[in-house]
Amino acid sequence: MVSNQRLGKWGEIKAKQYLEGKGIKIMATNIRTPYGELDLIGMDDSQVVFFEVKTRTSTAFGFGEQAISETKQQHLIDSAEAYMQEHSDLGDDWRIDAIIIDGSPLRNKIEIRWFKNAVSND
Repeated sequence: MVSNQRLGKWGEIKAKQYLEGKGIKIMATNIRTPYGELDLIGMDDSQVVFFEVKTRTSTAFGFGEQAISETKQQHLIDSAEAYMQEHSDLGDDWRIDAIIIDGSPLRNKIEIRWFKNAVSND
């Protein structure tokens, strides 16, 4: 049995490796803001992307993307806006994506799903 914290950290590492393989330049990990934590922050060409990473070992409690509630979405938007205010040199083009990791370090098979613009910041 893998603890939730260790599973989450493992998922973030897998997400980072996956995204870097897709050409995303990861700039920061686990950034705390007054509104919550941003798992990964990267650049997709000139656009800043905030990644929410959800790792699941099974779908017994639903799919990872279902765990991003309206409240969580608002925390992500507020956190992203706070980060962008502190880093105004990055411009104002940003989005929030979700990376869903299905699997665990105890199994060889994992599936990674990338939802672009998973949370609307309009």
